[in-house]
Amino acid sequence: MRRILLLLSGAVLLLVSCNEYNNVLKTVDYDYKYEAAKEYFVKGQYSRAATLLTNLVTMMKGTLRAEESLYMLAMSEYCSGNYDVAYSYFKKYYQSYPKGRYVEYARFYAGRSLYESVPDTRLDQSNTTAAVNEFQEFLDYYPYTTLKDRVQEMIFALQDKMVEKEYQAAQLYFDLGSYMLNCAYGGSNYEACIVTARNALLDYPYASPQRREDFSIMILRAKFKLAQQSVESKRMERFRDTIDEYYGFVNEYPESRYLKDAQQIFAYSERVVNKKS
Repeated sequence: MRRILLLLSGAVLLLVSCNEYNNVLKTVDYDYKYEAAKEYFVKGQYSRAATLLTNLVTMMKGTLRAEESLYMLAMSEYCSGNYDVAYSYFKKYYQSYPKGRYVEYARFYAGRSLYESVPDTRLDQSNTTAAVNEFQEFLDYYPYTTLKDRVQEMIFALQDKMVEKEYQAAQLYFDLGSYMLNCAYGGSNYEACIVTARNALLDYPYASPQRREDFSIMILRAKFKLAQQSVESKRMERFRDTIDEYYGFVNEYPESRYLKDAQQIFAYSERVVNKKS
């Protein structure tokens, strides 16, 4: 019986709450609607707050409450997990109120919204790049912000994702090998692998030492494979290039976990060059 009473009590409270919310939606008293939106926001009822605030942002344009309404709307969408929508509102806020009360946090959460919506590394990473740019712009505006450490941590995490995306691309080219129909560079997939890996090393100097080593051995392996499949006129030149790449690799990574593989590539390449000589 007690459980039934509790369920009935909860249903009544829910019904009352819904009726109150519907009344707020219908009212043309925008001050009342504004206060209700704030109350819903404080209670964590972000969906209701966002619905009310979407209307209020337009109706209160030019008033003192317009700024806070826009910021609360952005935060409501962010807390609801609607990150793309939240980003657009945070950006609108800092563009509309460049000296506003919440502008530092609006810029921070604009970047954070993009950060939260970054997809798997197998998918397009335009949001990742946009998030990094948003955070770097934030640090340009607020170099001494108390949020600096958090922002830098997220930038590093985003850069790791971008590095991983390039690594997967380079690895795919390597795995495709001599399959010609998929090569966008006009040469072999090994050449595409080399270009992709080299660009990643240049574009992401702060990639982890382990990942930089992975790129470097991939370049060496790709040059070796390219030399093996080359026509006679290019064969010796490419094996010599592989040998040069080997020396560069062992000089940078003398204790590499790939050292045995690199030495085998070197020994084979050296035999080919010496035999030809």
